[in-house]
Amino acid sequence: MFLKFICKFIFIIILSNFFDNNNILTRELSIKDLELRKKADQERLLERQKRGLKKSKIEKKFTTDIVFLTKERKIPPVLSNLDPILSDEGFYGIKLGNEDNLTTGNFLGHDYQFKFIQVGLEEELEKEFKLLVDMGYKFFIVDLKTDEILNLMELEEFDEVLIFNTRSKSNVLRNKLCHENLFHVAPSNAILADALTQYLVKKKWKKWFLVVGPELEDKEFAEALKESADKFNVKIKEERTWDFTSDLRRTSQKEVPIFTKGVKYDVLVVSDVKGEFGEYLAYRTWDPRPVVGTQGLIPTSWHRTHEQWGATQMQNRFRRNAGRWMTPVDYGAWVGMRSIGEAVTRVSNNNLKDIREFLTSEKFGIGAYKGLKVSYRSWNRQLRQPVLLAASRSMVSVSPQEGYLHPKSELDTLGYDESESSCKMK
Repeated sequence: MFLKFICKFIFIIILSNFFDNNNILTRELSIKDLELRKKADQERLLERQKRGLKKSKIEKKFTTDIVFLTKERKIPPVLSNLDPILSDEGFYGIKLGNEDNLTTGNFLGHDYQFKFIQVGLEEELEKEFKLLVDMGYKFFIVDLKTDEILNLMELEEFDEVLIFNTRSKSNVLRNKLCHENLFHVAPSNAILADALTQYLVKKKWKKWFLVVGPELEDKEFAEALKESADKFNVKIKEERTWDFTSDLRRTSQKEVPIFTKGVKYDVLVVSDVKGEFGEYLAYRTWDPRPVVGTQGLIPTSWHRTHEQWGATQMQNRFRRNAGRWMTPVDYGAWVGMRSIGEAVTRVSNNNLKDIREFLTSEKFGIGAYKGLKVSYRSWNRQLRQPVLLAASRSMVSVSPQEGYLHPKSELDTLGYDESESSCKMK
């Protein structure tokens, strides 16, 4: 009996240590932890390189050069200082994607190199882009705004490259102003709106109070929300534009209740892309209602609370490198790199035309830590992918929701299907 008790006690201790060690991975890492993990990662990398040299004597057949292009931004005034201003967004996604590409490339004789280029505030983006194309670069992963991408599309050099968009969610780039060489890793406003609407319909929250910010991006997302509401038979009971100029940190308790008074609705839907007021609506509305949209419950391509389908491994791997959480742009950069790497591996060359054709074929697909393989829509170059619905500190759901069917792919229930698209390839 005593022996049985001792064995049980030891088992509990071992189990407790196991969970404690796993919990450590979910906490913020100290500087010391980061340095130790980077050192361990470097040692493992050297060991893998040694094993690779022993196992494979294949000479490099060709090198695929990839540029991550971004633009320095003026830091806008914000209501909260909780979120850090990132100057390296996208870099570690590119870095990890390059490592993954080399894992296979080293055994096939395919080499990959990348450059991280940030154009300064006073520098001309178009001029720098032309110089890079003249230097022979053909593959670009970009963290640029919609107008910046449109400016590049006017250049003759745009027809000579493949570009993967990781930031702009504008529907117009997937429709009237689409381009055969422009691939969209970032989900469109239409995809994000449909992903959110499907969940709200599932919860039977079909009466909306829509609050729209004054910026162009706010209006674009709000328009996508209205289209989605019409698509899924949702009633927008009220739509109001937020145009207050006072400091909400001091006045929100007075202004928000009055602003939201007098409407019968199930859920408050917010379109505030920059985060100028949305965070101050929750818990202050006249009636107790959930907040969704760009704040509260948000639709996104990636979130720090995502842990399913091996995502925890990616989260921890990224944090060991970057010392921070992975953002949607970081994730988009990784997907862009892996898209290029997978295409090069499968067609066994880095010819631009061959890569483009393979990316839009039914043969292409990569695992992206979302339970399903992601691929590109042939009609508008949009990445079809599951969309995460997340609150600040928890994953709530993943769209498309159960029950939304499609003859080819359930992922095509999000955003513009082929019959709905107005894209005419340039």
